[in-house]
Amino acid sequence: MSVKIEDSCISCGACESICDAVFSVEDKAVVNEANVADNIDCVKEAADACPVGAIIVE
Repeated sequence: MSVKIEDSCISCGACESICDAVFSVEDKAVVNEANVADNIDCVKEAADACPVGAIIVE
């Protein structure tokens, strides 16, 4: 599974508050790929909650 953050990210922090094991927000959200497989439920929840749809889960 692949998780990408598009340039439309507004650094709102929603993904990090939902799934901080995978997402961290600095200038824009960053994905910790090593933790995606163990946290897929919260990754999907964060993607659904993203206000600009910047999280792409494939």
